[in-house]
Amino acid sequence: MIDGDMQEFSLTLDKFLRHAAKWHPQAEVVSKSSDGNTNRINYEALMQQALRVTHALKSMGVELGDRVATLAWNTQAHVESWYGIMGMGAVCHTLNPRLTVKTLSSMIEQSAAKILIVSADLLPIAQEIIENNERQFRILIIDGDPKSKSEPSDKITLSTSLLSEFMDEASTLDEWGQFEERQPAGLCFTSGTTGAPKGVTYLHRSNYLHTLRLLQAEALALRKMDSVLAVVPMFHANAWGLPFAAPCVGAKLVLPGRHTDGESLANLILSEDVTIAVGVPTVWLALLEHVESHDLELPSLRRIVTGGASMPPALMARLEKRLGVTVQTSWGMTELSPGGTFAVLDDPNRKAHLSGKPAIGIDLILKNDSGETLPQQREVEGHLYCRGNAVISRYYGQSFLATDDEGWFATGDLAKITRNGDLEITGRSKDLIKSGGEWINPATIETLVSACSDVALAAVIGREDQRWGERPVLIVEMKDQTPTSDESLLTPLRENLSSWWIPDEIIRLNIMPLAPTGKIDKNRLRHDYGAC
Repeated sequence: MIDGDMQEFSLTLDKFLRHAAKWHPQAEVVSKSSDGNTNRINYEALMQQALRVTHALKSMGVELGDRVATLAWNTQAHVESWYGIMGMGAVCHTLNPRLTVKTLSSMIEQSAAKILIVSADLLPIAQEIIENNERQFRILIIDGDPKSKSEPSDKITLSTSLLSEFMDEASTLDEWGQFEERQPAGLCFTSGTTGAPKGVTYLHRSNYLHTLRLLQAEALALRKMDSVLAVVPMFHANAWGLPFAAPCVGAKLVLPGRHTDGESLANLILSEDVTIAVGVPTVWLALLEHVESHDLELPSLRRIVTGGASMPPALMARLEKRLGVTVQTSWGMTELSPGGTFAVLDDPNRKAHLSGKPAIGIDLILKNDSGETLPQQREVEGHLYCRGNAVISRYYGQSFLATDDEGWFATGDLAKITRNGDLEITGRSKDLIKSGGEWINPATIETLVSACSDVALAAVIGREDQRWGERPVLIVEMKDQTPTSDESLLTPLRENLSSWWIPDEIIRLNIMPLAPTGKIDKNRLRHDYGAC
């Protein structure tokens, strides 16, 4: 007697676009180009375009496992390139154009990519990257046709062409997915805010399972009737997985291109009836300020999903009251593919400082300074570790594991887990300030100051001190440059914290410096204000 069996079904990412093209063929992908034009395509046509990208890359000798780099914004052509690269089993190495050329050159040198797909307006950066590398490159341009092309360097042969020139023919669907599900699909380097950038390799299997986790009812819960605005960049941990998740359910995917200022986002939300918008808190501050200053309404928008940095309570309250939306907080990392936890939308305990619960497929644990599991896991602070089917096991190019003996990955975050099981990130272990031999957690101070309605952004850094070693300095950006006294900012600290936690100085900035990922750039703040 033979037991029953199940079909082999390899978890490869091409299946997402195949599914969308067959079952949601008329659902749209809408994107803004750098010249302000709106591009529209449906999933059926998008799949054909992606197959043409595959044909073009194969004609240039790209094979299974080869890395193809991209330097581009959130656009239709970038999504086509993603699926064209990954569908054939090559590896899509996304590059962040907001990083320095030196950093980008190091990343692409490590990945050994020989083809760089680049947005036309980023061609000067691409050519600087080429100048900083010894190997030969081929540049393929998308999203525009630059009128002039720089002459090749004396050191290397620079071949620059329009990708569209090689996309006349389409590959067949049979050429997609003919490989193991553990084949690498993507390569993304960390931003470097926690040290030197390190490469994270995403597998087809891990991204497939991560996408299923995103679609759960208590995570992103996307639906066919949704219009999803992906402000989070495609070069930032796969745009949090949105270009994979939206096709799965046939949701409209709205891509802002290069321009993510408040006015541009408001116009997109209005014109495309956006229901869900996803990005870091600083983006929504800009949107809110534009809406308030122009007395606008955004009637279609019902949810803002935020992550990448802590959500100031005052900003969350303003967004929900003024826009009539629900703000859904989340937490994740590049190393987690990147989704870790999501706030449950109808949870009465939902707060700005809470990042929600993990969905099935990822687990969390708190440990002490020595890496030992805390005997109590609720209502205590510890070092946050995680593991799961889309969590890194080792960094790109490194032979040693990034996890401990039990498979737990140290996130570098300090955290608490509430009695209800919600994650509260209480700080970064590297950000802790040691003053007189005792620790001060900047995140605690930042949360209290950010609750002030006049504060737009707040950051606390340690400044060198000859007597105490380090002392905290509070740096704020005020809403509309509102004149607020130091005492008003310090009062909530005096009421809640020990006296030695109170910052020695308050520095007001017209504009808070932001890192390439949209987070407050604490490295810059430490450089500018951390010396005694």
